[in-house]
Amino acid sequence: MIRSLRAFFLSLLIREKILITGFLVMVALVWLSSVSGRAARFIRASRVTTANLNEQQQWLSNRATIEAQAQSAAGRLDAVRTLDATKLLAEVSAITAEMDLKGTTSGAPKDASSGQFSVHTLEFNINKVDWNTLKQFYLALSKRSPYIGIEQYSMQVDRANPQLLNASFQISSVEISRN
Repeated sequence: MIRSLRAFFLSLLIREKILITGFLVMVALVWLSSVSGRAARFIRASRVTTANLNEQQQWLSNRATIEAQAQSAAGRLDAVRTLDATKLLAEVSAITAEMDLKGTTSGAPKDASSGQFSVHTLEFNINKVDWNTLKQFYLALSKRSPYIGIEQYSMQVDRANPQLLNASFQISSVEISRN
């Protein structure tokens, strides 16, 4: 088979040989490009996987220390002072009422439970408020730490009045089940 292909190739004119050789070189380049792209994706995926496995191994090797620190932190919390979703909403509403904030809205609290602990999250918005009042609200929430915390915070200038701000908070609380 190879001998007949070689004989056929040698019987061609020089321009036909150049054309066929050029075509075969282009096919080889396209194939090599495809192989190199797949190899690069494989190498990137293997590096990401290796990094993830190393991180997981580090967490697993530090398991005893992490559990001891979690037990220590849980021991410092007073189960009576922790807040469920309703108490979280009531506490945030009390702070806003104490500060006489108008234009506040809140979403429905979301709960995530994992045995002994429950984390309650509340979306809370304050519209058309000045910087000092917003800062006082933040400080009032900070006084309730570690029972109330701010997970996310965003602030925008009010379009109608650039002197006022619109703020959005994601406020969370931890509840220890009293079993």
